[in-house]
Amino acid sequence: MRKMGSVKEIVADYVVVGAGSAGCVIAKRLCEIPGASVVLLEAGGTHHPWYIRMPSAFYMPMHKKRFNWGYSSEPEPGLNHRRLACPRGKGLGGSSSINGMVYVRGNPGDFDGWVQMGASGWSYDDVLPYFKKAQTFISEPVNPQYQGESGPLQVSNGQMNNPLYQTFLEAAQQAGYPLRTDLNGAEQEGFGPLPMTVAGGQRASVARCYLQPRPQNLTILSHFSAHKLKIENKVVKGLSGIRNDKPLYVKANTQLIVACGAIGSPALLQLSGIGNPEHLQSIGIPVQSELPGVGENLMDHLEVYVQQSCTRPVSLYKKLSPLGKARIGAQWLTTQSGLGATNHFEAGGFIRSDATKPYPDIQFHFLPAAMNYDGTSQASGEGFQAHVGPMLSSSRGHVRIRTSNPTHQPEIKFNYMSSDEDWRVFRQAIRATRDIFAQPAFDDYRGPELAPGDSATSDKALDAFIRAHAESAYHPSGTCRMGTDKLAVVDPQARVHGVENLRVVDASIFPRITNGNLNAPTIMVAEKVADQIKSEVGTS
Repeated sequence: MRKMGSVKEIVADYVVVGAGSAGCVIAKRLCEIPGASVVLLEAGGTHHPWYIRMPSAFYMPMHKKRFNWGYSSEPEPGLNHRRLACPRGKGLGGSSSINGMVYVRGNPGDFDGWVQMGASGWSYDDVLPYFKKAQTFISEPVNPQYQGESGPLQVSNGQMNNPLYQTFLEAAQQAGYPLRTDLNGAEQEGFGPLPMTVAGGQRASVARCYLQPRPQNLTILSHFSAHKLKIENKVVKGLSGIRNDKPLYVKANTQLIVACGAIGSPALLQLSGIGNPEHLQSIGIPVQSELPGVGENLMDHLEVYVQQSCTRPVSLYKKLSPLGKARIGAQWLTTQSGLGATNHFEAGGFIRSDATKPYPDIQFHFLPAAMNYDGTSQASGEGFQAHVGPMLSSSRGHVRIRTSNPTHQPEIKFNYMSSDEDWRVFRQAIRATRDIFAQPAFDDYRGPELAPGDSATSDKALDAFIRAHAESAYHPSGTCRMGTDKLAVVDPQARVHGVENLRVVDASIFPRITNGNLNAPTIMVAEKVADQIKSEVGTS
């Protein structure tokens, strides 16, 4: 470290901004380049308390500013002008340290669709090796054609000890859907175990899986607030920011990789003068590179909870009382086992909203309890639920900084439910869930419907329920879209158009949102781009 006037300066070959699901992965892989020095910058801290490591406590860090950026959307016209929460991970591991740990790769058709949108080299055949490279599947049986056996990211199936899991799968089969042993395998359509990033009873975040032990040539700087990229003649030289209340400049001799996520990455580019010139000029930011697509194409998944009361005391209701939680926590703290060692989303599935769809566009997460995802409310008795919603919405929003002040939260508008097709698919998702819960397998458990409620049968009633109760599944993506057209931000090698020595690597570069949870495809993207960078310097 040296001083540049009154500003301290750090120099490295590769600088990675953001230690989340992509940043930790790409930093680890770049450390494999012989002789390379890598700096990984993170706005949060590096310490993971017990409630981050304990899988069933995943809702707790979302309520803490220490671990969550705490974003929220603008009032959404399609959802009664509600502001929806948009939590993003803050701290080593990013959102992989606060997410629900569901491991879903997406449908092969998602990635073949990316190619059609200009992301050449990103077909399913191209990306499958990187899903496998990242993964070690630690449950049995292992199918080496689709599952990895030696990667850093540990993935397992739940024990399914609660009888409601098997009941749900049996009911899905009775409703006419196929059962699958691997929803990330040859066929996604159907129902089966939902794998989770849990190993040894603990959360398998990218911080744990990729940075333990820490590579010797990696420097991690926590509590760094990124302010602005330094750009000279269309070449990125480094990044200025604040660390521990003191200015710090980080110089990138070879390349700088932005991995701040679907909200943070476009915001940092815009703060640096990369984006829509009209927007930048309107807030007094000098234009360095005209890229009108920066911050556009924002996508997400919405879901509702279809909740059913349960007539037998087999759900998690009593176990989630204060005394029950204390018992779960005590067992987990001493043995890393029991109900504390699962995310509880152990079964789920994918279906098509109608036969004309080329592949599934609705996802289910089954939970043997009736409660909110964030733990803020719980039904007053025994119950179970399915989280369900459309996966491939055509609604698009944006992320735009409001001012040149990097500490101000950007404007986030998803434009949820802005197409008629979204409403049709969402209604079908609810009705398909009801059909599954009505099957004979649930006869011994099914009580009255809690939500939407037995009286909500018409399209109008379901639409009202969706407007009032739909929540984000916390999957923002697409705001630095990969492609070659005028609204694309990065090329198929994740290099920012028109600016040298700069890449964006995270879910923001997805051309279109994938079918399912986003942590696995984000890690895959980082693995693949890391190989591209290594090939450029002659390292395999």
